[in-house]
Amino acid sequence: MESPSLPVTAKDWTSTSLHRVLCMQGGEGDVSYVNNSDCQALAITLCKPILISSLQSIKLFTSPIIRIADLGCATGSNTFDTVDTVVETLRQLFTTVCGGGSLEFEAFFCDLPSNDFNMLFRLLSEKQKVDSSKYFAGGVAGSFYDRLFPRGTIHVAVSLSALHWLSQIPEKVLEKGSRTWNKGKTWIEGAKKEVVDAYTEQSDKDLDDFLKCRKEEMVEGGVLFVLMGGRPSGSSSQFGDQDTRAKHPFTTTMEQAWQDLIDEGLIDEETRDGFNIPAYMRSPEEVAAGIDRIGGFKIEKMEYMKIVESSDEKHEEWKKDPVSYGRARTNLVQAAIRPMVDVYLGPDLCDELFKRYENRVSTTREFLHITCFFGVVAFSAIRIE
Repeated sequence: MESPSLPVTAKDWTSTSLHRVLCMQGGEGDVSYVNNSDCQALAITLCKPILISSLQSIKLFTSPIIRIADLGCATGSNTFDTVDTVVETLRQLFTTVCGGGSLEFEAFFCDLPSNDFNMLFRLLSEKQKVDSSKYFAGGVAGSFYDRLFPRGTIHVAVSLSALHWLSQIPEKVLEKGSRTWNKGKTWIEGAKKEVVDAYTEQSDKDLDDFLKCRKEEMVEGGVLFVLMGGRPSGSSSQFGDQDTRAKHPFTTTMEQAWQDLIDEGLIDEETRDGFNIPAYMRSPEEVAAGIDRIGGFKIEKMEYMKIVESSDEKHEEWKKDPVSYGRARTNLVQAAIRPMVDVYLGPDLCDELFKRYENRVSTTREFLHITCFFGVVAFSAIRIE
């Protein structure tokens, strides 16, 4: 059978045009990132002491203006809360060190052009009407794998739950019939070693590009704080435990949903094989190796953490209502990848895919009795010569 006519080819959207569709789901609907980022918020809260500790150890007050960049800001309270933390911490430190005077802050919210900047700045405007922690704000549309600012102008750069997204799908995994072809899968977990190696190579290149750009943009003594999806030291899997591997939104159940579309004749295998999720969970060792390769930064602290999927109360509530659980899990995965799937399959087939996913999650009762963890790597580094 032949697949329906798709909006874009696999080659187009996974390489040259990925930056046009890689974004979190905008708006304020049920599947929006704004309403499905609690897990990321918990990770930011747990890692916040690392950020504050680094900020308290620096001397940046030679300039009357402190410039902050949030790289991969998405939209919603997570980005605002982190910028508030930076502003409040440095303002208090300035008062302690300098005993008063004037200090102003400028925050740049940076993401790909596909990001919902309209929603971001509407929410920011509403927030600043009632918030005494004022700062000047601007938006910068572009990839954090490229230069975004003039040399030596950024004092604090943060990136939250974004750097695990790659700049592109490794072209090798789309080479049909090759050993690196990711046939039968839409992500890296459980793939052949050659596929994993291709993703690792792309991940290393992207991390190097990210660090090179920040090295140019940041002032000496500036703080770089990054929180990204990660995996534990010594693990070849993208996850640290079997339960997470079973339940993670990108793995088994999502693969089954794609297979449902094939079995029902809605798409063919080649269509499924052309879709790959551009994400890679780095280990602390891979991050440290990248910083060592590029130079210009001294690691202050680095940690791997496990973030629980949901609270005990929510877990007990879902046990009594598997349908609500399936809907919540589906909203979560749509917030992360729906824009990509929509462009690749078109809206109708996109809806069908997530219906199959929701049905499978809702009817897999064992999911309700195991806990899923999301691994993250967080580090702070000081810009040095």
